[in-house]
Amino acid sequence: MNNFNKKIIIVIILAAFAGGVIGSVISISWAKSNVFQSLYDDIISTHQTAATQNSADSAYQSPSSYEQAVINAVQTSSPSVVSIIISKDVPIVEQCPYNPFSDLPQGLQQLFGSGTQFYQPCQKGTQKQEVGGGSGFIISNDGMILTNKHVVSDNAASYTVLTNDGKKYDAKVIAQDPVLDLAIVKINAKNLPVLPLGNSNDVKLGQTTIAIGNALGEFRNTVSVGVVSGLSRTITASGSNGASETIEGVMQTDAAINEGNSGGPLLNLNGQVIGVNVAMVSGAQNIGFAIPINQVKRAIDSVKKTGTIVVPYLGVRYLSITSDLASQNKLPVNSGAWVHGGSDGPAVISGSPADKAGIKDGDIITQINGQAIDQNNSLSAVIQNYNVGDAVDLKILRNGKTMDIKITLEQRPANP
Repeated sequence: MNNFNKKIIIVIILAAFAGGVIGSVISISWAKSNVFQSLYDDIISTHQTAATQNSADSAYQSPSSYEQAVINAVQTSSPSVVSIIISKDVPIVEQCPYNPFSDLPQGLQQLFGSGTQFYQPCQKGTQKQEVGGGSGFIISNDGMILTNKHVVSDNAASYTVLTNDGKKYDAKVIAQDPVLDLAIVKINAKNLPVLPLGNSNDVKLGQTTIAIGNALGEFRNTVSVGVVSGLSRTITASGSNGASETIEGVMQTDAAINEGNSGGPLLNLNGQVIGVNVAMVSGAQNIGFAIPINQVKRAIDSVKKTGTIVVPYLGVRYLSITSDLASQNKLPVNSGAWVHGGSDGPAVISGSPADKAGIKDGDIITQINGQAIDQNNSLSAVIQNYNVGDAVDLKILRNGKTMDIKITLEQRPANP
């Protein structure tokens, strides 16, 4: 092989080697490029997944099933709770100039009144102004709202309902319960969310309660949580107008019921109404009361059927007998309803069912249809379990003798 041929072979070998090296470099670069791109894609994907996860985690999830139950009950119930604003025409008072020396002779008026301007309060018309507020909750999707009677008792006032979505409605009072502190108002609206009613007969001491209402007439849908502290209480509630009312069979709760919460619902953990908030003890810490919802259902059904609240009526004034009352008055039993008149009026109301059946002052009613009248079952509470027109059997004590009397209940008049 000559030198020329050797040179050609060497050049070919070197070219092949260089091509291989260059190919390897290109291949390695391409591989590195794919590897880095894959790593970059993995990083971006991981970051996006983490961001999505963090966004999902930002929605609070309670670690406690109890707390979550409270949250759920409040969320589902709040749209059905309303605020009731009370407005009245109040006088506009200004400082008006006047002359205190107008009765004096003209010369003396100028002498004493010279250089001095006198003013006194005077009325310059009236203006509509908010004077109070309460709470209520929707009981029919066409705008019937339950509240307390004392919230809407002023005939000279006008009432406005504020729903949870911020809408305002003029409200008309359509019914008031003559026995319980309950009233129903109506607004012109459709497809409203209705609160489900529970069973207050199943309520237990220590059971969780949730109160929602227009606290202080200013803070709408304020929520407080507590427990059932007592059952079958009897209270005498006084309103701002000085009127008082005795309410029997109410539930006690330590869920804070502030001024303005009146008429709002007391809920269980299922978001069902078990009571209607009605009163609080002034000067105490979290002692509030609610009318059991089972006492309220009859009034609601009555309004839906008749447009008014029809209440069965016996027609007696009485005192619930206790051991002390029995001892002081030498009564033969330690429980029952002692028919007894006083400063409020006669023991037996003239023309009432009791009067027609021959009930007399001094009689002691011990049973109605076999149910004992005692501290846990007052005469008034037992009567409310019946309807107008029902005939009931009363067992009474008169002069030491037991008697059975049948009475047909009638509708309670407006002013018995």
